[in-house]
Amino acid sequence: MSHSPIPAYAPRVATETPVAAPEKPGRDRYLDLLRSLALVRVVVYHLFGWAWLTIVFPSMGVMFALAGSLMARSLKRPAWGVIKGRVRRLLPPMWVFSAAALFLLFAGGWNVSDDRDHGGTWGLVSLLNYVFPVGAPPFPWHLGEKAGLLEDTWPAQAVGPLWYIRAYLWFVIASPLLLRAFRKVPWVTLFAPLALTAVVGTGVVTIPGETGNAVSDFAMYGSCWVLGFAHQDGLLARVPRYLAVSAAALVMAFGLWWASGHLGPDGWDLNDIPLAQATWSFGFVVILLQYAPSWQELPGRLAKWDKLVTLSNNRAVTIYLWHNLLIMATVPVIDMAYDLPFMEDERWSSALDTTYMLWMTVLVWPLIGLMVVAVGWVEDLAAKRGPRLWPDGGRAGRSSRRGRASSRRGR
Repeated sequence: MSHSPIPAYAPRVATETPVAAPEKPGRDRYLDLLRSLALVRVVVYHLFGWAWLTIVFPSMGVMFALAGSLMARSLKRPAWGVIKGRVRRLLPPMWVFSAAALFLLFAGGWNVSDDRDHGGTWGLVSLLNYVFPVGAPPFPWHLGEKAGLLEDTWPAQAVGPLWYIRAYLWFVIASPLLLRAFRKVPWVTLFAPLALTAVVGTGVVTIPGETGNAVSDFAMYGSCWVLGFAHQDGLLARVPRYLAVSAAALVMAFGLWWASGHLGPDGWDLNDIPLAQATWSFGFVVILLQYAPSWQELPGRLAKWDKLVTLSNNRAVTIYLWHNLLIMATVPVIDMAYDLPFMEDERWSSALDTTYMLWMTVLVWPLIGLMVVAVGWVEDLAAKRGPRLWPDGGRAGRSSRRGRASSRRGR
């Protein structure tokens, strides 16, 4: 952030020392980098389904913690305006995705009225969750044929990620009360969601249906969201690092111990083990935030990723909403290669079979880029900014550098 030069007409007083105007707080590039890493990890996880990725980098816990920190920072302003602003930024990109998802579902022959899981009047009413996701939007678990253009479980894979939007919305609406509680009884508020997860995420108390899923998600990531408050308010910084890291390691060890005795269908996938996910994510985020530097710019070799980090942060909602559908879209694109004349040779077709996942990985990123260009600008409109096709900060960065140079000449 540059300082404004002193106007030529301003009288100079020799006995006074010029005082620089305080700079407005800019973006924390460390937090931006974490969000970018979390998004990449989500895409890779949904590509390969590797359970160990949920341990190596618990993306959802990280994303909720970062969102909680930004929410606490924003709540220095009147709460109602902050909530409206967050909801306004969230819903239009979701509406675009919802319209595409519903079009594909209805075109595929789904009739919500005849769905045995979502039928009747309540099924029609629940379609409103595609507009304002206080609950889970309905979708069929199977649609089409296994040997069709897409496998028959594509609706669950495409629409399933909307759970994150629902959970985020709940946290945003609850944040003024959560932040007030945190500032009165910080440690109780911080650990209460973990205690709630131990009740509703382990079968001690069972809440049926989607209400139970929503409460479980809220509890599972609630402590990570409140950790964002603790980071923003400086509470974590006041805890000696050795103490915070040691306690976090113990909590994480408990999470792995719990997981070892409650492995799900995918083994060590913590997404299937709520208490392990909650405790492991909590400890992981504590360590990330304890060692958090304050970067206005990415340092050293990380600087070469600056534009991609900026782009992914400016289009985080778009990337998250569309990535699963785009992963599935790589399948029919790659399958067209089997129709090429030289694919009649067994060696070529076998080579494609062997490298199929590699081609999916290579292809999904350009498809995400195309989607960013096609619909990402809706995020700008939702934020009341001018639409941008590729907001990687390049032009803004040049303007900022020119501004700093002008400021230096003015001193």
